Amino acid sequence: MKGKLVYFSGEKKFGITEHELPEASEGAVLVKIICTNICGSDVKNWKGASSVGLSDKPTCQGHEFIGEIYQLGEGVTTDSMGSSVHLGDRVVAPYYITCKNCPMCKIGRYDLCENAYIHLGSSPDQWPYFGGTFASHYYIYPEQEFYKVPDDVPNELAVGANCAFSQVYYGLDRASLVSGETLLIQGAGGLGLYASAIAKEKGAKVIVIDTVAERLETAKKFGADYVINASETTLEEREALVKEYTEGKGPEAALEVTGFAGAFEEGIHHLAIMGRYIVIGINSTGVSAEISPGYITRKAITVYGVCRYLPEYLYKSLLFLEKYQDKYPFKDFSDRSFRLEEIGEALQLSADRKITRAIIRP
Repeated sequence: MKGKLVYFSGEKKFGITEHELPEASEGAVLVKIICTNICGSDVKNWKGASSVGLSDKPTCQGHEFIGEIYQLGEGVTTDSMGSSVHLGDRVVAPYYITCKNCPMCKIGRYDLCENAYIHLGSSPDQWPYFGGTFASHYYIYPEQEFYKVPDDVPNELAVGANCAFSQVYYGLDRASLVSGETLLIQGAGGLGLYASAIAKEKGAKVIVIDTVAERLETAKKFGADYVINASETTLEEREALVKEYTEGKGPEAALEVTGFAGAFEEGIHHLAIMGRYIVIGINSTGVSAEISPGYITRKAITVYGVCRYLPEYLYKSLLFLEKYQDKYPFKDFSDRSFRLEEIGEALQLSADRKITRAIIRP
């Protein structure tokens, strides 16, 4: 039997090809994709803003997904939490491996595994072919964790758990956000909205800054106490508003999920003394911005760079969605659904920020 997959082959270039489905090796799982998300990093790759995207060689893409178990490799009887698994079960998996042997893995920092990406951006012509989730099937390697999806979590919720939800959840925990503190969120896209809901359930006050009025209105539905439109205010005005909302001291924590390097300078302006800054969106080393390091020094700011998450946060995210799916409008958090053949249109609309989230169905 053959399956389909999308590959990228340079700046805004992609194609669709077919391959025979691979046999799952010992410890591996082959899944049939139910649906997959377009992530911000997918858009960057498509635009050629990363080493993967700039390559002229075809590469498999896509990583946020939910799928049904199609084939279990020898020895696979449970998921990574020990729950029994069978053909047809819905599962999700982190988009990276944890080798368990590198220095970072040996100290428990599986989010920083030095071999995390050895299969990411693989060639569609190299076995097992299905190395990305913009496809009909996806190959979960033996070194990848994977988790069963709770029965009452809809596909459209579960698909966003990896990587967006899990990453902000882990980031907020890394910075030890606690009840009674204020979190400033820069960016009201998918990550910012998820972060707002998580922060509210932690008992924090939430301020959200974005340039799109519609996104800010949505942020209120996800628990934001205050919203600020950056396109209608100056930096000085935003500083004044943030101070007003925090009784003059600034927020104890801030989260950058804009993807724009210039946001970093603004974030350190807003933070309180001994503030914690979680940087997630600015993940390309090919961009830069002017900053004033003295703010970090004089305020004794701690910066947390978060590029992945501990694998178990994917499971924690599923449990959060299961518990709070009716409290926040997660079910409405899907702008458009596209077929695999329509991925070019979906990528362009996502790049133009005309949709918050695009779901791709095989």
